[in-house]
Amino acid sequence: MKGQLAFDLPVRPALRREDFFVSPANALALAALDGWRDWPRGKMVLVGPTGAGKTHLVHVWAAMTTAEIIPAAELAAAAIPALAAAGAVAVEDADALPDRAAEEALFHLHNLLAAQGGVLLMTADSPPRDWRLGLPDLASRVQAAAVTRLEPPDDALLSAVLIKLFADRQIAVQPALIPYLVQRMDRSFEAARGLVTALDARSLAEGRPVTRALAAAVLDRLETG
Repeated sequence: MKGQLAFDLPVRPALRREDFFVSPANALALAALDGWRDWPRGKMVLVGPTGAGKTHLVHVWAAMTTAEIIPAAELAAAAIPALAAAGAVAVEDADALPDRAAEEALFHLHNLLAAQGGVLLMTADSPPRDWRLGLPDLASRVQAAAVTRLEPPDDALLSAVLIKLFADRQIAVQPALIPYLVQRMDRSFEAARGLVTALDARSLAEGRPVTRALAAAVLDRLETG
């Protein structure tokens, strides 16, 4: 039925290692995280654009290391000694520390982990030299970290991301729809996320399955703004 109510059901992303599709765009980053025991100075920065799979890789790494995961925005309010006691910590969006208190918290966490031989993984959209940190001691420490990158997606990876995003929303699509979308959408993970969200919303609103015809209409609307 067209015009039916569209319920915003929760999306449950699959973040296990077996759900992570390996391609040339991310293989080196995955290998770097697998080799966490050999990280220089026990720290690594994982760099990649928004939606590139950084959070997925963080959860894969946390499962390997029993690490604690914390967003950078929550560092200032965290119990840093208790967090460091885990021995392995992942700080997401470390290039978006909101204030001096958050920078000081990350500096304290870094030092505690280093003192006890722990490991620190930080994710960011850009390398540490571009973070514009106001705390010089923190800047010098994060710039000393090794950096691994998630590269822009190739066709195989973008296809896998679309399949995963549909699966996260429990949407069944015909296999032929995926290459159709890949050839017509903006080539980014963020665009893939936005496209699947738009397709889901249109499908629910109109009571139609996600088909090539519906996809063509959504793509046309996205292109025209």
